[in-house]
Amino acid sequence: MPESDPKHGAPGAPHRKIIHIDMDAFYASVEQRDNPDLRGKPVAVGGSKERGVVAAASYEARAFGVRSAMPSVTAKRKCPDLIFVRPRFEVYKAISREIRDIFAEHTAIIEPLSLDEAYLDVTENLQHIPVATDIATAIRAKILRETCLTASAGISYNKFLAKLASDHRKPNGQFVITPKMGPAFVEELPVGKFHGIGPATNAKMNRLGIFTGMDMRNQTLEFMNAHFGKAGAYYYWISRGVDERPVRANRIRKSVGAENTFSGDLTEFAALVAELDPLVDKIWGHCESTGNFGRTVTLKVKFSDFEIITRSRSLASAISSRQDLGRLTIGLLESEMPTPKPVRLLGVSLSSLQSEAECGPQLDLPI
Repeated sequence: MPESDPKHGAPGAPHRKIIHIDMDAFYASVEQRDNPDLRGKPVAVGGSKERGVVAAASYEARAFGVRSAMPSVTAKRKCPDLIFVRPRFEVYKAISREIRDIFAEHTAIIEPLSLDEAYLDVTENLQHIPVATDIATAIRAKILRETCLTASAGISYNKFLAKLASDHRKPNGQFVITPKMGPAFVEELPVGKFHGIGPATNAKMNRLGIFTGMDMRNQTLEFMNAHFGKAGAYYYWISRGVDERPVRANRIRKSVGAENTFSGDLTEFAALVAELDPLVDKIWGHCESTGNFGRTVTLKVKFSDFEIITRSRSLASAISSRQDLGRLTIGLLESEMPTPKPVRLLGVSLSSLQSEAECGPQLDLPI
């Protein structure tokens, strides 16, 4: 193991048992489960219109290079037989709750990342199963029994490696990275495969001569901090297989957002306001269902030439009603009218989220 650091734990410390569960092509698999005509065929969940985006792709579609977040026109070009299905988020949420209940049979320390993936800390587990791989096997088997859907699992001694491991045997598999395997597993990995390193950071690392985990490990902490700021220390330690981040049960998201790309560019204020309404509804629905409310509203505007601007307003306390959230959002839009160019997309986000108990007294906005 590498040198120790008080912030990241000593190499001799007892190893945790972390499982990362990731449902396989979740949205698309649900659609194929519920509609036998879709089974074995390339399926994309999302909008098929010219400006639509793929939210999820079945493995049959992925074989053609179709990926989530890909423009629908690109996906259709790659896979002419691609079948588009409208998303049913309420169904996905209900199944996600079933899966979460299965996790809770084994541990209370569950950190959901999205509807289809979560970290579990099973170092101490409710069924007293000594081997984490057996817990992962049992969870995956019950998910299949209860939902007719498959899940993949990664098991390791920290979150970073558990996430890597779950990708290693997809779909419908599991993989273990032991403490002895950890550093060597990371050193052979291209930096673009590191969870948390996106295309821009990957390109920057490549320009600096960093292509693999071993290349990253050869850098000093000072070098990584100088080039990557606060993230530098994180990269430095994960390249050595060290990640002491806890699995955070009941983690509160710090922001929630929604956006929509229009079928045609818009310029009129009334038309733009009409497009904001469902976005505000979606965000306020999240606030009410989770009991978490925010202070900062941000409006995102993408113009027809793809230029993006954002405008924000923060309050002293959490926004107290859907009406106030809508009024703030419309106010941000109104301050940009008339827009200099036609608008292609609007997005709204609410940040600085806190639970109701943390919010304290909520202030009414002046009328």
